Amino acid sequence: MAIIASSAAFADGHAAPEAEVLHYWTSGGEARSVAVLQEEFAANGGTWTDMPVAGGGGDAAGTALRARVLAGNAPTAAQIKGPAIQEWYEEGVLADISEVAEANNWSGILPEAIAGHMQCDGTWCAAPVNVHRVDWIWANAEVLEANGIEMPTTWDEFNAAAETLQAAGVIPLAHGGQAWQDATVFEAVALGILGADGFRKAFVELDMDTIKSDDMIAVFDQMRTMRGYVDDNFSGRDWNLATAMVMNGEAAFQIMGDWAKGEFMAAGKVPGEDFLCLSTPGDGFLYNVDSFAMFAVDGDDKQAGQALLAELVVGESFQEVFNLNKGSIPVRTDVALDNFDSCATLSADDMAASNEGGSLLPSYAHGMALRGAQAGAITDTVTAHFNSDMSSEDAVQMLADAIANSL
Repeated sequence: MAIIASSAAFADGHAAPEAEVLHYWTSGGEARSVAVLQEEFAANGGTWTDMPVAGGGGDAAGTALRARVLAGNAPTAAQIKGPAIQEWYEEGVLADISEVAEANNWSGILPEAIAGHMQCDGTWCAAPVNVHRVDWIWANAEVLEANGIEMPTTWDEFNAAAETLQAAGVIPLAHGGQAWQDATVFEAVALGILGADGFRKAFVELDMDTIKSDDMIAVFDQMRTMRGYVDDNFSGRDWNLATAMVMNGEAAFQIMGDWAKGEFMAAGKVPGEDFLCLSTPGDGFLYNVDSFAMFAVDGDDKQAGQALLAELVVGESFQEVFNLNKGSIPVRTDVALDNFDSCATLSADDMAASNEGGSLLPSYAHGMALRGAQAGAITDTVTAHFNSDMSSEDAVQMLADAIANSL
């Protein structure tokens, strides 16, 4: 792999690259994935200091990052995504990595919509790692076969399958009672019921007519139904433990992004044999893009580390090896998928079709569509409804009020 001048300069007596990297890749499949990046960084002469922060779908890492920045001790790079990148930029604490991006033709190899998330006022301020699809259903193949169930293609089919599974003593839906997991299920249901245009109006444009619509009531109705398919011990469960429930046959389905596939693969499970994958009911593709933002730091060694890290992250070989471990697909459009599994191929095909059809959409639940205040207002409503007897009509009113108050 070619190394850009700024990251190779240490060979001529300049500073050797160093990087302290704050991230929240701590589960089995995720840890294997970040290890790939650490190895490449070291192989190119860099010194990596790892700062993993577990929990909360990145919330805990965000809290740790803010404390570091406020203390004047920002890490070299941090795992951030979506509009949060621009929020940090507006605080004046991000570095400009445009030289790396231009030298490596990022504008020519990244999907335009995704490239936009990595730019701040025309400069490049973050490096994308991958594309995760959020709207997936994962299933235990043996459990489904034993109960005569096909992968559901409508929510009615899902509900019917769940009723069959409950009657057989199987937990239909593995779920962790954390707000971001509630939001993950909610937006998958919303995409299926509202459609791509309705989803965009509601959760990208915050259109009040859509938010207050009968279709949104139907979304909450389905969420209430889903709550009945979750076991009683779901509160506080981490997502990867829910994935393990599907793996061991305790539960049949999980609705989760394709980082769940990384867990199946890390456990030696085979797609199409041990586990099944299918997009949740409805048309469209909800994406979640992991990325590293570079913070303004002093020292030639750290700046060289940022340049090396940025170049490696978007590099073709790392894109393949990393995403094979992580369960996602390459963010580069020129990486061959010959070594990827059937779920990844399906994801890439669907992304291309959704991109062409106008239904490639940023995930609100995973910080791609909205800024923190608005996304938080939606999730607070979703989790309040999911964990109570609140009516769907009251939830829609609470949702509209919460969004209005967050603007």
